[in-house]
Amino acid sequence: MDHEKFQSLVKGLYQTVSELENMFPGRHFTPDGHMVGSLGECLVADAYRLELLTASNKGFDALSPSGAKVEIKATQSTRVAFRSCPEHAIVIKILPDGTFEEFYNGSGSRIWELFSGKPLPSNGQYQIALSKLATLNKQVPESEKLEQFA
Repeated sequence: MDHEKFQSLVKGLYQTVSELENMFPGRHFTPDGHMVGSLGECLVADAYRLELLTASNKGFDALSPSGAKVEIKATQSTRVAFRSCPEHAIVIKILPDGTFEEFYNGSGSRIWELFSGKPLPSNGQYQIALSKLATLNKQVPESEKLEQFA
């Protein structure tokens, strides 16, 4: 994959969004839903040198170089949701310039423990705030985190 072309395309997408919003005040053109999820998966796979798998695997999106199953969660908001306990999780927020900020990089069990004893929401997904994930991320030993290359 051409890393530089990929980054340029993502930044161009967000520049187009900004231009459309300036052209039509009061209208939002922010990518959402599947597009944000797919963009996040591709951004993380590229930055961490992960092998991105076919979409819709239960509980993981990619494999690390060591073979760990990695669940990638991306948002442009302040929360993400989990349906199951991932082996490893990387949670990012996609920024308006098409780059991202990492909020969590570590064992999924650490996140899943926060849901222990709580009833499963009707939609089958536990929600968690990025701020809580950022705090939890401080407890992750560096040796457990996957290395970011880009």
